[in-house]
Amino acid sequence: MAGRKTAATKTGTAKAAKPAATDRKAGEPVLLSGGNPQIAKGHGDGPVQAYIAAMPGWKSEVGRRLDALVERAVPGVRKAVKWNSPLYGMEEQTWFLGIHCFARYIKLAFFNGASLDPLPPVASKQQRVRYFHIHEGDALDETRLADWMRQASRLPGERM
Repeated sequence: MAGRKTAATKTGTAKAAKPAATDRKAGEPVLLSGGNPQIAKGHGDGPVQAYIAAMPGWKSEVGRRLDALVERAVPGVRKAVKWNSPLYGMEEQTWFLGIHCFARYIKLAFFNGASLDPLPPVASKQQRVRYFHIHEGDALDETRLADWMRQASRLPGERM
């Protein structure tokens, strides 16, 4: 094939091409940068369950545990998926918790986390927001997480 160039490393070995979007199996969700599932926005349990099912690898089981924990800790919690992240709240359009997948961890975002006691360990550029990261193999302190979820649900939610 004259004139056609192929990608090659400095050693001259051809690089493996990234799979095209069309190489995915029908019905498989698109994973965005870092492995976060691309899920259509929507309100209710259905979109959140679709997101959890699309979480890659170990993250899907942790997502199921987190979702069940929120439901037990905060009866009547509202759910939605916006910006490719499940959100949990108490009133329409106000949210206290978001979940997002990254390549190496799951991030829980407590939108008014600076008011929680004790503080979730990871600071944010946004003064009121605090994060908790879950890595593969981490033991979940469900008692601590449920306490943060209950506390956060009683605080003013973030309007989105």
